[in-house]
Amino acid sequence: MFLAVTITTLLSLGLTWLVRRLARRYGVLAHPRGDRWHDRPTALLGGIAIVGAFLLGLSLFLPPDLAVRRLVVGGLLLFLVGLIDDLVPIKPYIKLAAQLVASSGLVFSGLVLTWTQLPLVDSGITLLWLIGLTNAINMLDNMDGLAAGTTLIATLGLSVTFALNGQSGEMVVALLLGGAILGFLVFNFHPASIFMGDCGSLFLGFTVAGIALWSNAAETRNLLVVITTPVLILLLPIFDTTIVTLGRYLHGRSVAQGGRDHTSHRLVALGMSDRQAVLLLYAVAAFAGAGSLLLQQMQLQTGLAIIAGLTTTIVALGLYLGKVQVYTAPERAHWRGLDLSWLRWLPGHPYRRRLLEVAIDFHLILLAYYVAYLLRFEGEIPPAQQEVFLRSLPLVIGLHLFCLLWLGVYRGLWHYAGLEEIVQIAKAVGIASICSGGSVLLWYQFSGPSRSVFFIHAGLLTLTIGTSRVSFRLLAHLLPGQRPPAIDGVRVLIYGAGERGDLLLQELIRDPRYGYHPLGFVDEDAEKVGQQLRGYPIYDADHLIALAERREVEVVLLAAGEIPLLVVKTLDRLGIQLRKMKILFE
Repeated sequence: MFLAVTITTLLSLGLTWLVRRLARRYGVLAHPRGDRWHDRPTALLGGIAIVGAFLLGLSLFLPPDLAVRRLVVGGLLLFLVGLIDDLVPIKPYIKLAAQLVASSGLVFSGLVLTWTQLPLVDSGITLLWLIGLTNAINMLDNMDGLAAGTTLIATLGLSVTFALNGQSGEMVVALLLGGAILGFLVFNFHPASIFMGDCGSLFLGFTVAGIALWSNAAETRNLLVVITTPVLILLLPIFDTTIVTLGRYLHGRSVAQGGRDHTSHRLVALGMSDRQAVLLLYAVAAFAGAGSLLLQQMQLQTGLAIIAGLTTTIVALGLYLGKVQVYTAPERAHWRGLDLSWLRWLPGHPYRRRLLEVAIDFHLILLAYYVAYLLRFEGEIPPAQQEVFLRSLPLVIGLHLFCLLWLGVYRGLWHYAGLEEIVQIAKAVGIASICSGGSVLLWYQFSGPSRSVFFIHAGLLTLTIGTSRVSFRLLAHLLPGQRPPAIDGVRVLIYGAGERGDLLLQELIRDPRYGYHPLGFVDEDAEKVGQQLRGYPIYDADHLIALAERREVEVVLLAAGEIPLLVVKTLDRLGIQLRKMKILFE
């Protein structure tokens, strides 16, 4: 197996180099334009190398197999359609028709998802799965190495799944496809010297979606594993397609028109480099794939809790990325004559945003309550306790939402949430837990319900709701785009490392339009000197002149106190401006 993967990778390396050279010679290049990310002509048709290496690997190391042949035939059909589209652009409906033909062939051959035990419904879901994943990978091919690397991670996850299920033949097919992608990725990772084109992305999307269907052939612990394994392994393209599709529909744009509105583009808009954005998305794909493998070893009840938690995280990430401005000229939202403009302002309206917060908290209360039972009963909730859980759930949710509303939790802004909001949440959760726990125990006459469940629930809920509130602020702090650039901007020192100085620094960080690059603080308090405030050093005010000359300071911002007149005159003589905080905010 190692030899097979190695040879397939080497074949892909050689073929990619050859295709790149021929594409450059004959001018088969992707040229920069408004809806593309690259800024120089780049060779196309790298998909030829991927497909060629994969087919050679199959012919050399696997005996003929009917299931593999059916998958390859469908993949080759889409490869040819994509190749034509790369050379002479064709209409989107022609590509969709080809996807329907290829997908129907697989479904007709009996390869279907077994999610509902209803053949007709399962066949329809399988068609949507194949077509959806094909287009998801095709849409994900928007930044150097993203589609290829994500698909490579998916093949590795699938190969491990097959190994756990004892499907050795299927594992080899997944690994051979991974080897073919790896050889191409050497030339495709940022900065890419060749793109795969639609011939590669359509083939990869259809093939990896079809390979994922094979995992149903093995016996699984429960239906949850059957459903979630392929979804988690291919989570990133599914997530990206969802956020792009919704964004384009709500802005009155065609899904097929292309644009710089993918997950990767949004991350770059937040300050990441191309390479950082792609590597982060690789990590997300790998994390989701690892989660799918862990689910296969878990009990159903524990798996449900993990899926619910992951869903909450994905929704929160989608909301955060959805706020990034990626459309230069918003249009009236519509879809086939149906007015959807109300959906566009729904997330931004203050009262409607509260409804969204309530919906998220509703989910968190339910999830924390369920996990509290799992922890109390070590992963397996007894039937009697399941009845208590279901009967008490409406009361627990209702009381907690009431207390959160009563204590003003929904009046805060997520982007500015801090310790005060966490304390407020803890108070609301504490009061609600006492009331709900006491009510349930009284109802059951202190016989049956577990008292410790309510203590565990209170702790979990405070943690999860508190984390949800500070998550936006944490992301804004971690992303490099939320901080002033390392070199550009007016070099400033802030005089005063107290609360006003802290507020001033936060304002400079949040709004780069000021054009300031903070170097640190100066303060007269000897106890503060040598320490840091939000990662910025605090210097001795007595050394301001020498420090300003050494650090090439251009402006000193006065946040608190008064600077001695002699120092002011010296700063003026050195050409260093002194500005007060109130002037900055006018």
